[in-house]
Amino acid sequence: MAGGFAGNVIHGGRTNVRVVVVGDRGTGKSSLIMTVAAETFPGNVPPVLPTTRLPADFYPDRVPLTIIDTSSSLENRGKLAEELRRADAVILTYSCDQPATLDRLSTFWLPELRRLEVKVPVIVVGCKLDLRDDQQQLSLEHVMSPIMQQFREIETCIECSAVKQIQVPEVFYYAQKAVLHPTAPLFDQETQSLKPRCVRALKRIFILCDNDRDGALNDSELNDFQVKCFNAPLQPSEIVDVKKVVQEKLPEGVNHRGLTLTGFLFLHALFIEKGRLETTWTVLRKFGYNNDIELRDDLLPVSFKRAPDQVSFSLS
Repeated sequence: MAGGFAGNVIHGGRTNVRVVVVGDRGTGKSSLIMTVAAETFPGNVPPVLPTTRLPADFYPDRVPLTIIDTSSSLENRGKLAEELRRADAVILTYSCDQPATLDRLSTFWLPELRRLEVKVPVIVVGCKLDLRDDQQQLSLEHVMSPIMQQFREIETCIECSAVKQIQVPEVFYYAQKAVLHPTAPLFDQETQSLKPRCVRALKRIFILCDNDRDGALNDSELNDFQVKCFNAPLQPSEIVDVKKVVQEKLPEGVNHRGLTLTGFLFLHALFIEKGRLETTWTVLRKFGYNNDIELRDDLLPVSFKRAPDQVSFSLS
C-alpha cells in the first residue's frame, strides 16, 4: 500500500445489484451482456436477452449482479420505463462508430431518465470501440466532459469492444461499484469537496482513533485504525508513504505527533478523487454508518455509542 489504506471491503449488507442496460438500437447492448456472461464474443445475439446473472464471485465485492437487457423500440417503452424504475444502476450505451448515437445521449436518453425520475448512477458506455475511425478519434474525456457537466448523474464513462474483449468486465464492475460504494453521499462534484455529513462522520472516527487525545494519529494509532478497518497491519514503510503523500500536498496535514485531522480528511478526499470510494465506505461502515452516513445503533458497540455524531475539534 503506497499512499493510502487498503484491505478487505464491506458493502452495507446488499445481497444483489440490479443493472439495466439501455441505449439506441444497434449500439451493442446484447452483445455486451452476452460477452461478459460467457467471457467470449457470441456468434448469434438475439434482439433482447432474458435476465442475465453474474455470480457473487465474479467481482471482488462478492455481490451477485442481475443484468436486464432492454428494447429501445416504441412499442416496448412501457416495459423499459418499468425496468428503469427498478434499477440500482443504469448502463447507457452508444456506438463508437455511430456519432448520432452519442448525440442521442444528451438529446434523448439522459433527459428521458430524468423525466422518469430514475435517480440512480448512470454508467455511459461506448461500445464497438474496434470499429471507430482512428482518423476521427477524440479522447473520451474531451467527448464526455460537456455531457457530464450537464448531467451529474453520470458516474463513469468507459469505452469497450465486445469483439476484441476490451474492458467488457470493467463496464459492469463500475456499475456495481457505483451502487455499493456511491459517490453522492460522500463527495460534492460541483465543489470537489467532502460533503458535510461525511466530514462529521470522519471527524468522529478520527477522535475515536486518537487514543492519546493529542490531535494527531501517531504510527501506532494509524496501524490500529488500519487493522480495525481492513484486517491487515501497516508496514512502517507504508506509514511513511501515507504521511509523505499528505505532507507533499498539504503540509499542515502532518505534524511531529502524526497525521492531523486535516490530513485525515485530505486522504479520504484523495481516495474519492482517485475512484477509491470503497476505502472510505469501508471505514464508515466499520464504524457503524449506513449508506446515508447515519449511525446505525444495531452496528455500534457500546463504547462507540458514547461518542457523539457531531463533534468539534481543535487542532491547537
